[in-house]
Amino acid sequence: MIVRAAVEPDLPVILEIYNDAVLNTTAIWNETQVDLDNRKAWLQDRLSKGFPVLISVDDAGQITGYASFGDWRAFDGYRHTVEHSVYVHKDARGGGIGKTLMLALIDKARELGKHVMVAGIESGNEASIRLHEKLGFQTVGHLPEVGTKFGKWLDLTFMQITLDKAAAR
Repeated sequence: MIVRAAVEPDLPVILEIYNDAVLNTTAIWNETQVDLDNRKAWLQDRLSKGFPVLISVDDAGQITGYASFGDWRAFDGYRHTVEHSVYVHKDARGGGIGKTLMLALIDKARELGKHVMVAGIESGNEASIRLHEKLGFQTVGHLPEVGTKFGKWLDLTFMQITLDKAAAR
């Protein structure tokens, strides 16, 4: 498996992975599928702000997942903190792709001088929480019933990792 920067021709598979997450998981709390123009705008926005969009590709050349991070909150004081997203194709889950993408994102965040990476995880997603713990993330908050999907209330677990020991700037 290789991890590389996403380019526009990758967007149809990124769209497929995203919409599958919308329809079938609580990995994203959006209930509305998006179209290719939405993903094009999303990619352009991420790249214009200097944020990475990475994809994993298997030995057969198939895209198996994607990951990115962006601003955690849109205020200057949070400029050193990012929140990440990782999505793995439904046919490739459980094979270490999420971990590989996460490690690549952490490296990119460090390269960009980010101080903290935040994860917002649906509290019932124990596999994701365990993966984040293995990568050094710590649970820093639990917000009960702050979202809804599939007709039920969802809790949100916040986790974070400190990427450097730099002084505030």
